[in-house]
Amino acid sequence: MKTYLSIWFHSEGARPSKVNKKLKGFGFKPTKGSYDFVYEWNNEATMEEVMNIGNKIQEKLDGGKVLFELETIR
Repeated sequence: MKTYLSIWFHSEGARPSKVNKKLKGFGFKPTKGSYDFVYEWNNEATMEEVMNIGNKIQEKLDGGKVLFELETIR
């Protein structure tokens, strides 16, 4: 399974390089194309695990004026 992440930056928000560092710190890899980052699960993730990673992203990016969208695909 993979969880894809799209990021939208605000001109008054966190720097992209800072966001990149935070996301890489817990397993997301930068990617090119339709998504900005990908998280590759070692197993078949439960819905709770996917929601937990969404919570972690929100915690890491809180206050940075950054929007994100997740999409998880088997």
